[in-house]
Amino acid sequence: MILREYQEVAVNDASDALDKHNNTLVVAPTGAGKTIMLSALVGKRYKSSQNVLVLQHRDELVSQNSNKFHLVNPSLRTSEVNAAQKDWSGDAVFAMVQTLCREKNLDKMPKIDLIVVDEAHHTIADTYQRIINAAKKANEGVQIVGFTATPNRGDKKGLRDVFTNCSHQIEISTLIREGFLVPPKTYVIDVGVRSELNEVRKTISDFDMAQVERIMNRRAINKRVVEEWEDKAGDRQTIVFCSTVQHAEDLCEEFVAYGVDAETVTGETPKDEREQILHDLSTGDIQVVVNVAVLTEGFDAPPVSCIVLTRPCSYKATMVQMIGRGLRTVDQEEFPGVVKSDCIVMDFGTSVLTHGSLDDAVNLDGAQSDVDGEAPLKICPNCDGEIPLNARECPMCGHEGQRPEPEILEDFVLTEVDLMERSPFRWMDLFGNGVCMSASGFNGFAMIADVDGLCIAVVKKKEGKTRVISIGTKRQVMAAADDFMRQNETGDSAKKTKRWLNDAVSPKQRELLAKNGVHVSPIDFSWTKYRAACMLNYVWNKTFIDNLVNNVVSEKRSA
Repeated sequence: MILREYQEVAVNDASDALDKHNNTLVVAPTGAGKTIMLSALVGKRYKSSQNVLVLQHRDELVSQNSNKFHLVNPSLRTSEVNAAQKDWSGDAVFAMVQTLCREKNLDKMPKIDLIVVDEAHHTIADTYQRIINAAKKANEGVQIVGFTATPNRGDKKGLRDVFTNCSHQIEISTLIREGFLVPPKTYVIDVGVRSELNEVRKTISDFDMAQVERIMNRRAINKRVVEEWEDKAGDRQTIVFCSTVQHAEDLCEEFVAYGVDAETVTGETPKDEREQILHDLSTGDIQVVVNVAVLTEGFDAPPVSCIVLTRPCSYKATMVQMIGRGLRTVDQEEFPGVVKSDCIVMDFGTSVLTHGSLDDAVNLDGAQSDVDGEAPLKICPNCDGEIPLNARECPMCGHEGQRPEPEILEDFVLTEVDLMERSPFRWMDLFGNGVCMSASGFNGFAMIADVDGLCIAVVKKKEGKTRVISIGTKRQVMAAADDFMRQNETGDSAKKTKRWLNDAVSPKQRELLAKNGVHVSPIDFSWTKYRAACMLNYVWNKTFIDNLVNNVVSEKRSA
């Protein structure tokens, strides 16, 4: 497996920080591939006879992330410590925090050399502290690295007691620019209560939502919310965030009155019912789900392409979590035929005005750092921790630096980056007109077809089926196709195929091409082994590729 470029930078920066400080924090938004990065970091630093502990806060993540670990580190053994088993035999042990923190289990924990914490904003909780303190008691030199998307907690408790530095922060704009998330299209809509919302009392964790409800939960405002949604996003699967249960129920009723298939999800909704509602949202059987602080994290429905905020957010992290529910790209295997190129964000509160839209929350130019270069850092004036130069908030203590005045944008402007040039694989223009690009490896190939601006990524593993994995913008399908190649090939195979760029097409390849109707002139020196391999992959699979592409185009034209 080959890491994405920003993942490799983050892993190298974290490794350097561990050498320097014995601890570090990596901040990476949802969609960045935190499990892949933490796995790569373990693989980079692992030495025989060491004990590595990976802490997870949800039971279903233990096995899930252990499986991903093997994709990155096939030679390392894993084991699990959870309610069902207590196995410390692995090179890396994946442990459920709620299980391991019990004294009887801590007593059996061996000397740990490296602790990796997923969702590291939980580390100051008592359960995590018991584990960390036990590990330090057995080994004063134990190293600790944390990965999180939301370091700044709602209760404003800092992470300084565990992490003295933040070695790397991946920005949302990086993932959007490279096609791993869709861009938000932001609308800030004034319903005439902005001054009232500005006077709402703040609590420790957020605004006083009972007071917000009294302001926002009015029939005229709810009617306006639905009308604006109908105008700007009436054909999109949508998640709405409200202030209270009553507010959610009343707004949901307004959607239903307009003939919209809508349901409410709150903390009181039974688990089975909640799961069914969210499944129906993903499949399109329900169009709108109205919720109260339930779907801020740990939930993904990629087909959702509209987020509606009818409440203010005291903390930027909360706003980013909410909007993040709509930024996921769509996997065609999971949701065939669903095309998603952006996410409409409708803010009826004051969140965007308070914190700036997502494009203001990050540096749109991105942090372009060399894989081998030294990470640019600065010192937080509040806690003296080392943090990335571009960070506006300290990930350890939450201190805010000077922020520019928020600029409200109707759209998200991005700088184009030629991802094909940055890929470890060479992408070939098969016919010289840009309509079919291809990359080949030893374990599979990927192709991108451009049909009148609609781009389609088609891939095939060795001995596997030809399939569509992405439909959308060139940036998005390129990211998906290149990711497929990275997941199924190694750095060595990428280097070997690139060497074929300088090797003349072989006689055998000429023969095979000719048999398939592609005649290569003996004096055409543009044909290399690599170009021939890409073309052969196309002609051998042409029927399947053409059928898949034509089916997608037909469906979109008839829709």
